[in-house]
Amino acid sequence: MHVIIVGAGVVGCAVAYELASGGATVRVIDARGSGQGATRASAGMLAPYIEGHSTALLQLGVRSLAEYDRFVSRVAADAQRSIEYRRTGTLQVARTDEEARALERHGRALAESGATATLLDGREVRRYEPALATNVRAALLIPPHGYVRVGALMDALVDAAVSRGVQLSVARAQRIARVNGRVAVETAEGTLAADAVVLAAGSWSGGIPVDAAAAPVRPVRGQLLQLRLPRPPLSRVVWGSGGYVVPWEDGGVLVGSTVEEVGFDESVTAEGVRRLLERGERLVPALGAAVFEEARAGLRPATSDELPIIGASTTMRGVFYATGHYRNGVLLAPFTAVMVAELLLGDRERPELELVRPDRFGL
Repeated sequence: MHVIIVGAGVVGCAVAYELASGGATVRVIDARGSGQGATRASAGMLAPYIEGHSTALLQLGVRSLAEYDRFVSRVAADAQRSIEYRRTGTLQVARTDEEARALERHGRALAESGATATLLDGREVRRYEPALATNVRAALLIPPHGYVRVGALMDALVDAAVSRGVQLSVARAQRIARVNGRVAVETAEGTLAADAVVLAAGSWSGGIPVDAAAAPVRPVRGQLLQLRLPRPPLSRVVWGSGGYVVPWEDGGVLVGSTVEEVGFDESVTAEGVRRLLERGERLVPALGAAVFEEARAGLRPATSDELPIIGASTTMRGVFYATGHYRNGVLLAPFTAVMVAELLLGDRERPELELVRPDRFGL
């Protein structure tokens, strides 16, 4: 089977890798190259029990997290690269009595669902993470959570995909249509025909119509800071009401993030940087002395129900969607890739696809 994937972010590249691993001939096209959309500004947090704001999103996130050990191991082995990936848990912290009560309720709900979570008081929190602000009153420790260093993951994913025969091309997709009985991608450089096309272009998916239909995906800007200290200030990801801090093993620290409805504007703003610096320092005061390395912005692809669009098009045979992952592209990439690959190569439809069907938007 010959498959063209439109979009070379973490989702598109994961789908390409999974399809090629299953024997497909795969070509990935993207106007800007790999990892240049929402992926480049992702902190790489793997935290479905925090980000799962709906039952469906939680189900997808937990299922994809269960794929991560195997996913990273396979990608690293095929790429012959190391990937910084840690499952040391997250601390979701509270600085007010109201936030502490909300954490307690969240912890009870997780326990009732069978998830592992431990509520800590302020003194216990600082035994775990001495660098946290002294006004932290409580925290919820969720051990299965973690993070992956996204730049390293993307480099390895591209190399692993290429090792499996995937071809990556820089080209701007304009439309997906049927040409001479095959599905095809029309680009400025010409028309590319295939047995199947997967639309995984993130926030740009809506500008690449499938015949006359456009995916209802809108861009939501997120800004992220990269700081550096001589050594990691934390041993795990810390999440507060105003943002999060992700510590890398080499002393790098990510602070995020903003949520801004500004259309296709990928600018980093002074206001965004100021707010993130303040949020990071409120959680970890030592960040006030950190070296400022970089600020990045990316456009997260959001849908109206904040669930991705994954599965076969009902309006054009041979077209499949893997887009609209909003804030969870890195987390959901492994399971998205498995679902799409099984659908294309084995005609197997995972039950979770019912949660993210394209036809809920008439696609």
